[in-house]
Amino acid sequence: MNRRNFIWTLPGLGASIWLTGCATDPVTGKKSLVMMSKDQEVALDRQHSPHQFSEDYGISQDAGLNRYVADLGGRLAGQSHRPDMPYRFHAVNANYVNAYAFPGGSIATTRGIMLEMQSEDELAALLGHEIGHVNGRHYAERHAKSTLIGVLAATAGAAAASKRPQYGELAQLIGNLGGGALLAHYSRDNEREADALGMEYMARGGANPAGMVDLMNMLNSQSREKPGALELMFSTHPMSSERLANSQRALQSKYADAAKRPRQRERYMDNTSRLRALKPAIDAQQKGEAELNRKNFNEAEGHLRRALTQAPDDYTGLVLMAKTQMAMKRPNEAQPYLARAKAIYPTEAQASHLTGVTHLQLRQPDRALAAFSEYDQLLPGNPDTIFLKGYSREQMRDRKGAAQEYYRYLQMTKQGGQAQHAYSRLQGWGYVK
Repeated sequence: MNRRNFIWTLPGLGASIWLTGCATDPVTGKKSLVMMSKDQEVALDRQHSPHQFSEDYGISQDAGLNRYVADLGGRLAGQSHRPDMPYRFHAVNANYVNAYAFPGGSIATTRGIMLEMQSEDELAALLGHEIGHVNGRHYAERHAKSTLIGVLAATAGAAAASKRPQYGELAQLIGNLGGGALLAHYSRDNEREADALGMEYMARGGANPAGMVDLMNMLNSQSREKPGALELMFSTHPMSSERLANSQRALQSKYADAAKRPRQRERYMDNTSRLRALKPAIDAQQKGEAELNRKNFNEAEGHLRRALTQAPDDYTGLVLMAKTQMAMKRPNEAQPYLARAKAIYPTEAQASHLTGVTHLQLRQPDRALAAFSEYDQLLPGNPDTIFLKGYSREQMRDRKGAAQEYYRYLQMTKQGGQAQHAYSRLQGWGYVK
């Protein structure tokens, strides 16, 4: 199950969600049917946000950049309708252009979009918008609506069938190359409310709300210049001329005085200087990822080699090159890049998972199991890794150990080719009837 639909399909919610029933909307003060408590929102967040951060090549190791994002986000969150939520703000190492929020207050901005913004006010708009999604309880609303119209099972089955790779297609387990299949999709109504709330929190927090208009203009401009670069951003955050017009009207009326505040461009540039020094390498990585998605592996390899020449110790660049080598069926060539990535960022788990896949490609299940176990220590709870631990043990002819892992996997996921494989093995070995 991919995390784009995690709100709809997680075990452990069940009847307890129905018991939550109506709750008071923290923004409007009216009763709304959300069927999810604050504690459940936080629990879902804590279970799933670390996996999304890892999918995005981990939280930035630039401590100053993360502190800057966290300080600004915290200032805005303190002015929100839910200041008591356990907010966490991060910059993540993904190159695609986006930002996202989990329901318990974990919010991330990619380094890809941070390179496109030009002022602290734009960053405040981006973070304020995501805080707006948390305050509007948009995850919980979507879950309630989808449950009430009875589409949960159909959606879960369709998502699993379309996104889950078959067990034998190990190269596909290198990860979602687009970086965004785990993200939620919001409605236009959700986006309007998040825009309005973001501008409100910006004004309260001392930022210039004109940053929201600047942000939207930048995104629209980028979509014209690089049509594919913002595909994910606009699919998860639907853009429209109406949203821009609404923000412009609010700026000219409700926030006319706040719009006179000075723009904080210099402070933004100072705090993003180390990131901007990586821009040539990140540009090359973005080109490499685009070619990788098109399965133009030779072209991808060329772009990524140039990126690593410019930034040889960039974790994202190293992992992307490893993925390219794996896609080209060169697991031996992938391993040195993964080893270097792990040495540079030992607490980030993705490189360990990919190392395990390379060992399976090389028919070394014992080494694969060790790598997957290492990943599981760093970041427990990934169904793919649990399945692959079972698959590794199966290749080692450890039937009992494989059955235990497959059973664990089926407690988390029951759809798709991997689930069918796990169940058939348990059935064939006599563990289930």
